[in-house]
Amino acid sequence: MLKILCNYVLISPALLGATLAIALVGMPASQAQEASTTLEVQSDASSILEQINRYNNQKPKDSLSQVTSVSQLRDVQPTDWAFQALQSLVERYGCIEGYPDRTYRGNRAMTRYEFAAGLNSCLNRIQELIGTIRPDISAEDLERIRRLQEEFRAELTTLRGRVDALETRTARLEAQQFSTTTKLAGEAIFAVAGIAKGDNAFGGDIDNQPIFGDRVRLNFETSFTGKDRLRTRLQAGNLGAFSATSTLTPEGDLSFAAGAFEESDNNNIALDELSYTFPIGKRTEVVIGANATGSDSFADTINVLDGDGGSGALSRFGTRHAIYYLADGAGVGLRHQLNNNIEISLGYQGTSVNNPSDGNGLFGGPYGALAQAVFKTGGLKFGLTYVHSYNTDLGTGSRVANLRSYLAANQPFAGDNDLPISSNSYGVEFSWQLARNFVLGGWAGYTNTRTLSTLSGQINRGSLDIFNGAVTLGFPDLGKKGNMGGIIVGIEPIADASSALSNDLFSAGLGGDDDDASYHIEGFYQIQVSDNISITPGVIWLTAPDHNANNEDVVIGTIRTTFSF
Repeated sequence: MLKILCNYVLISPALLGATLAIALVGMPASQAQEASTTLEVQSDASSILEQINRYNNQKPKDSLSQVTSVSQLRDVQPTDWAFQALQSLVERYGCIEGYPDRTYRGNRAMTRYEFAAGLNSCLNRIQELIGTIRPDISAEDLERIRRLQEEFRAELTTLRGRVDALETRTARLEAQQFSTTTKLAGEAIFAVAGIAKGDNAFGGDIDNQPIFGDRVRLNFETSFTGKDRLRTRLQAGNLGAFSATSTLTPEGDLSFAAGAFEESDNNNIALDELSYTFPIGKRTEVVIGANATGSDSFADTINVLDGDGGSGALSRFGTRHAIYYLADGAGVGLRHQLNNNIEISLGYQGTSVNNPSDGNGLFGGPYGALAQAVFKTGGLKFGLTYVHSYNTDLGTGSRVANLRSYLAANQPFAGDNDLPISSNSYGVEFSWQLARNFVLGGWAGYTNTRTLSTLSGQINRGSLDIFNGAVTLGFPDLGKKGNMGGIIVGIEPIADASSALSNDLFSAGLGGDDDDASYHIEGFYQIQVSDNISITPGVIWLTAPDHNANNEDVVIGTIRTTFSF
């Protein structure tokens, strides 16, 4: 019977317990070695290293000693089919040991090597008992032991060598690792980019000098329970936004460069995201962000091309619907699965919550409050999103559609340029996987922004109606597994100002309304060179830049190389 069972690659620990109890017919057995019961030995080196990590994460300071009663195993019930076998091996023979969390995990698949290890431990225990000259051990039992040893001789020999190697590697890992609870995940982007042709937002020529820059992220991922995650991200980069240096409009800004109208950070290392994610029950996840935590940490952006700059779309506009950029910073978010088809996300985030002065703090400074419902069925996802925000901008689109950010970075008015605004944004998003290698997606959004000040009488108070939309085509595994092709066609946020406000903006040199529609057309092909390296060439074409038909079309080219480790 043992030979038949072991011809299968995987059996369960419960089946091991039952088989040992039946095969040994009452013979005593010893506790299995911890490495044999907690590590799943695989044939390739990468899997072995993964098991070493699992071993370290599961090994507490006070590991569970040999169980003396089956009742000590929390997941073993009297109704289990192998209960009597386990009870016999534990209470009569002292053979079985549980995991450190006092579970047996009888339904977990096990390897042939693990079966051999358990059997070997029992055989060794029997040999010890033979040394005590137990009178109840018969010649027939000894012959059965000999046959079992012969049956598994090859597996036992292989197992001993693998366990010895694992013990050596585990000892080295324990000596060299900086933490037993934290792993390092990194990403480095090298990018060549340039504007081949076109006018800036004011109709002037754009210098077409190519640039070379980088963005580096180091994520320290810490887990205390195995289900939670404390993320500490260090980031450095030296790519300024084209809106600050060349195009003078957020249209076409790259997703891995600085934000709208922001210049290079000159590779200064900064604490970027600091967040803690943990579950409440089986269907709810909570994210507490202390710094630079985007809304995508708790809300599904419903875009297969969203790679947060390191993969997927090359532009900020193509990465996700612009209204997600309105909620960012420190705060709290929640994601709850109502059922298998409906997901709810709620969140509140601010960018100056640590400042107690007037106009800042948790509720007085810039903030975004997001609510979203996502409906899923088969390969189709459909989302409805609402964001109420104060003193935050969309980060993509024209200068007028990002009025507060533009005024803060430029000086069209004399003196005060700190324009307080309040916005309500509404969006719909969808993603539909029509085939294994084809995903159709897109979004549409409307934002109503009200100006809450006259800037010391320099402009009239008014409102902006801002629209945007896109259609995306994603081609996963295009050419080979891991590759990704993408096409984005849409209109970046375009603003229609109320008449009084429009006249003042025109007088200030902003052009008043966005009278002409500018189309954003983007294509890229991400080539997965290896598991850790990808190269993504792509082109972004903007017609009528800054929604002004008098401006010559802008063509932006880039080649992004991403290293992940």
